[in-house]
Amino acid sequence: MEQTSATLKPNPGRRSPITWIPTAYFAMGLPFVVLNMVCVLMYSDLGIDTDTITFWTSLILLPWTFKFLWSPFMEIFGTKKIYVVATQIITGATFGGVAMALGMSDFFAITIALLAVVAFSGATHDVACDGVYMSELSNSEQAKYIGWQGAFYNIAKIVGTGGLVYLAGIFFKSFGGNPDLSGSENYDASQKTWILIMLILCVIMVALGVYHIFFLPSSKKKTSGVKRSGGEVMKEFGNVLLLFFKKKYIWYYIMFIILYRFAEGFVIKIVPIFLKDSTSAGGLGLSLENIGLYYGTCGAATFVLGSLLAGYYISVRGLSKTLFKLALIFNLPFVVYTLFAIFQPTSGWIIAGGIGIEYFGYGFGFVGLTLFMMQQVAIGKHQMAHYAFASGIMNFGVMLPGMLSGWVLNKLGGYENFFIFVLVATVVPLLVTWFVPFKYNDDGTPIAGAVEEALTSGEGTE
Repeated sequence: MEQTSATLKPNPGRRSPITWIPTAYFAMGLPFVVLNMVCVLMYSDLGIDTDTITFWTSLILLPWTFKFLWSPFMEIFGTKKIYVVATQIITGATFGGVAMALGMSDFFAITIALLAVVAFSGATHDVACDGVYMSELSNSEQAKYIGWQGAFYNIAKIVGTGGLVYLAGIFFKSFGGNPDLSGSENYDASQKTWILIMLILCVIMVALGVYHIFFLPSSKKKTSGVKRSGGEVMKEFGNVLLLFFKKKYIWYYIMFIILYRFAEGFVIKIVPIFLKDSTSAGGLGLSLENIGLYYGTCGAATFVLGSLLAGYYISVRGLSKTLFKLALIFNLPFVVYTLFAIFQPTSGWIIAGGIGIEYFGYGFGFVGLTLFMMQQVAIGKHQMAHYAFASGIMNFGVMLPGMLSGWVLNKLGGYENFFIFVLVATVVPLLVTWFVPFKYNDDGTPIAGAVEEALTSGEGTE
């Protein structure tokens, strides 16, 4: 029997997790936030309507939902490190392709297709990267470094929505754009701006791939040393999938995973447009520079603080005692944006403070869901694949409301009603979190009464 993450023996020769967890999870988060949020602003600047933006930038996230379909094959063929490095370089090269396509007349269809490639590569990267994290770290180390993992995943979010968007505002002005005007001159400036942003993304992702060639740990043993036929692989996939659905409480867990971020899914596409839209249309009328500045300062600081505090808070008090509090704080941003939509503040300090509260809530609450999936849902045999199943389900819970968000916004008649609707909707995930059952203690041992179920479902072995 192979060792599970809970029984890993110390290896004094291995690299410190700090040398690769921050960069690996930064590389995981950056493509996702670019597709999920930054591209919303890009397409808005280039004249694409809100309904089209929200639908297509949500639909291309589908690989993050269905990555479980190919995750078992990744356990059978190759090493996790190879997948991580290769997908980072592929993602970077594809962002370069997006930069070239933005200059074409039919840029929208071509760039959406290329961004779908980024999504597939990014989803594959997630499976492998989480596999490295779970196989290299013990349960106690997973809890210890979960804050670092969450922090740098979401620092990528800050770099995207903060740094890159701020740079976009600077580039826009340097190319002759004027945010107070509209017309072909502004379109040309926007086009040049986003070409340059995509090239920067290309360089960042390729550089990360090269770095991880040298610093990412890799077991000498492949995920499987025996070559298998296609039929054997499909049979293995079926067994992996069946074991996932045989887990105790799995249907409740699926509902919990989908609903935990369901409200976030509605707002994640709308918030950037809301911040940028004019006050006469119900928005806050911010420039790209202001949006990037607020996210990159208050957002960055509070998110890192929230993520790190949550990681150590969980490690001291235990996940079962803290999960509901994490979920409650995770929903703070929906209160903030409801108030923003009602009062439409003009003070930069108020808006920046609200964004700070938003990111503290996301940072503090997100790590709870991540650790729950690792230590309650995925634990046991085929841990990497089962975590991929769980995180895919989580992303479906974000993708579906994101696709509908533009339509819902129009049906409700504006930002104020939309954010009130989202705020009311948070009651459901909070109730589901309150009653969610636990099968394992914080040290990875089954809770009394769950031992037999763990063995019959394959959770007790790896």
